[in-house]
Amino acid sequence: MAEYLIVIERAGENFSAYSPDLPGCVATGATLEEVRENMAEAIKLHIQGLLEDGLPVPQPEATAERVQVDLGRLA
Repeated sequence: MAEYLIVIERAGENFSAYSPDLPGCVATGATLEEVRENMAEAIKLHIQGLLEDGLPVPQPEATAERVQVDLGRLA
């Protein structure tokens, strides 16, 4: 089992997601739960395609953090 970071963004009325470690691997969903499920399936299919094509499978390396920014002193 592997754990890949996914980034989820609001896209109008739904959500979209991608994985920084797997360029081109994207999914959408009407809800957060749906986009997570769709992205998990997209990652499986993406990796399966890489293996079938004899290409290397990128290891999960991306990380994410949040930072606090003081916006109080902006013009």
